[in-house]
Amino acid sequence: MIPATEADRAAITAFLTAYIETSMFTLANLQNHGMAGGHPRALRLWLRRDGGRITDVMAVTEEGMAMPQLSGGAIAAAAQVLAGTRLIGILGAAAQVAPLRAALGLAEAPASLSRDEPLFTLPLDALRMPDASGARLIPLGDAPRDLVTGWRAAYGTEVLGQDAAGAAAQATRDIDGYVAADSHRVLLRDGVPVAMTGFNARLPDTVQIGGVYTPPALRGQGLARLALALHLAEARAEGVARAVLFAASDMAVRAYVALGFERQGTFNLTLFTPPATVTHTATHTASVAVSNALTKKGP
Repeated sequence: MIPATEADRAAITAFLTAYIETSMFTLANLQNHGMAGGHPRALRLWLRRDGGRITDVMAVTEEGMAMPQLSGGAIAAAAQVLAGTRLIGILGAAAQVAPLRAALGLAEAPASLSRDEPLFTLPLDALRMPDASGARLIPLGDAPRDLVTGWRAAYGTEVLGQDAAGAAAQATRDIDGYVAADSHRVLLRDGVPVAMTGFNARLPDTVQIGGVYTPPALRGQGLARLALALHLAEARAEGVARAVLFAASDMAVRAYVALGFERQGTFNLTLFTPPATVTHTATHTASVAVSNALTKKGP
């Protein structure tokens, strides 16, 4: 694989768009933060061509999230270009993440989360709306700050496997970012906040759902489904044509299927704790070295 430059950007975008269901994070980061650095989610990219056509792309954010799109099978080559890289995690199609993790020597590296999740898509003209009587969405910034920060921290411990202190700190940063991006909404039922939903990646015609949360005492009432439906209807009115998501639980799957989502594959999100630095031997066999200096840093 060879390093990508700005001259490759249009071709990389076209390649990733062909695999948009598992490339939303990469495409959104490329769109919003580019390849020049200076932002935690700015990208470094490598590519492989066959006969002038891109067959594989390996992306890693400045903060160390690896995002493979290795449809051409360049697992070993991708592992080589990541030598010396500090990784906080890997995300992408499950069928690619597992062999890449093994090639990097990270199969046994400590991880707070490593889970295959079913991947779903929905053309928004097929969205099935539930009854929204007595309910409405408000921007996240208009909801009580302490409440939604607590919800996000609970999401971090329950879904992402974070420890309580780390989840609380990350929740504060996340809510700041969501408010600034206007990416999340809170559902009010009879004026009371009852659920949260959001988009963790957005392109002009596609959104990826993430961070959907209902407090445990209010689950089983269809609130997350309703919140998401209203948010998707809002996006559809703005010209978005498709939604993508990966589901963290059977309850979530039932909610999404009820809205019309259909399964398209399997996604994997792995978060290393502590972050890991990849090294290679002279024969390019991947191994992992975790620096003591990194143990005080969270992903």
